[in-house]
Amino acid sequence: MRVFVTGASGFVGSAIVQELLQNGHSVLGLARSEDAAKALAAAGASVHEGSLEDTDSLQRAVAVTDGVIHTAFIHDFSRHAAAGEVDRQAITAMGEAMAGSGRPLIVTSATAAVAPGKTGTELDAGKTEGAGSVRSFSEVLTRTFTEKGVRAMLIRLPPSVHGAGDHGFVPWLINIAREKGEAAYVEDGRNVWPAVHRSDAARLYRLALEKGLAGTTYHAVGEEGVPTREIVEVIGRRLNLPVVSKAAAEAADHFGFLGHFFSLDVPSSGKLTREWLGWSPSGPGLIADLDSDAYFG
Repeated sequence: MRVFVTGASGFVGSAIVQELLQNGHSVLGLARSEDAAKALAAAGASVHEGSLEDTDSLQRAVAVTDGVIHTAFIHDFSRHAAAGEVDRQAITAMGEAMAGSGRPLIVTSATAAVAPGKTGTELDAGKTEGAGSVRSFSEVLTRTFTEKGVRAMLIRLPPSVHGAGDHGFVPWLINIAREKGEAAYVEDGRNVWPAVHRSDAARLYRLALEKGLAGTTYHAVGEEGVPTREIVEVIGRRLNLPVVSKAAAEAADHFGFLGHFFSLDVPSSGKLTREWLGWSPSGPGLIADLDSDAYFG
């Protein structure tokens, strides 16, 4: 299968590209810069130059491929609503170009899009306000394409997709600790984040592409919930910094935009995903992975 991958040079996307190529698929990767194009070509993928904002270009790529994996998202938290609008327009363009084809369209969302208060599952709808709600609207949009003859699916990623080369929330926590001279958690640090190793996430995308069902949501969850205090204790020990608690009211000042996210208690299950697709995560857990030179070298 020839697959169009957005975000193909990113941390998750590049792992998906390798997973697809190693399992007999070919890849057309979206590249918005010369460096991204070079990285894709070096990996063995074909290059489609463009961006999420160029919907005509996205449709041209869709027209010459057998399926789409959409991982790109503009992670500008100062303009989160605007980023969500770009995401919706990109999904709309690609979905409309695939209408009636029966081809797979896999859209990336987040487990944090599920309302907190219980362990989120694949059957839960996304919340309509607060953190993660931007992705929830894209989820609703994606599901509408199942009625238009597209094998549309969702994969929700947890707050931590970890591994060598990670540049997500956990590295930001490490940088904040370095800047502040202390490693901090919020309140008692018992709130949890689900996590998955990058290689396991990539394998799930391939399995969904090959045998996922239209209208289904899958959870790329290797660990249902890692206490945030345990994450911070590793950071403090590796950086030789004191580990401290911050009150919820102090979180925004200490962590910046990450304060709200790091305060969330968002356990999530991937049990149904494992049953439906035969997915079995085998990569290291977050704490074992974090306690390595890949994060502190």
